[in-house]
Amino acid sequence: MATTEDAVNAAAGGGAFPPFDTSTYASQLFWLVIAFGLVYYVISKIAGPRISGILEDRHDRIASDIAEAERLKRETDEAMETYEKALSDARSRAQTLATETRDKLTAETTAKRQASEAELNEKLAEAETRIASIKSEALEQVDSIATDAVSAIMGKLAPKTPTAAAVKKAVTAVAKS
Repeated sequence: MATTEDAVNAAAGGGAFPPFDTSTYASQLFWLVIAFGLVYYVISKIAGPRISGILEDRHDRIASDIAEAERLKRETDEAMETYEKALSDARSRAQTLATETRDKLTAETTAKRQASEAELNEKLAEAETRIASIKSEALEQVDSIATDAVSAIMGKLAPKTPTAAAVKKAVTAVAKS
């Protein structure tokens, strides 16, 4: 009895689908084993070593890069420590220099101020001495000026001019009172 599958196969031009044809199983298995053996041989002898070599090179390169990165990190850390120490030293020196400069300028300013004050005090003392001498000279001359002025005024106002000794005696008496 003919099945529908046989009718489809007969209409398609032949027997069963070749991979499913039971009469060709033995040859298919033979060529499968040979193809599998060839693929296994190529992978194990040619492609496998190349792939593992590539993977090993890659692993070595990654390990080398990691080691280089660690070395560079250590160098960077050392450089940062050196930089921080140098910066700290520079700040300390700058602070010391600023303190020394401030103290020096304060001392110079104090010395200049004291010198200026001494000079001003000396000039003030000289001025006071000059003023005192001028004042004493003026006071000494006040009597003679007053005497001369009174003599001149009396000469204009009074018909009889008093003597210089009388005028001096009167001026002295008025100055003491």
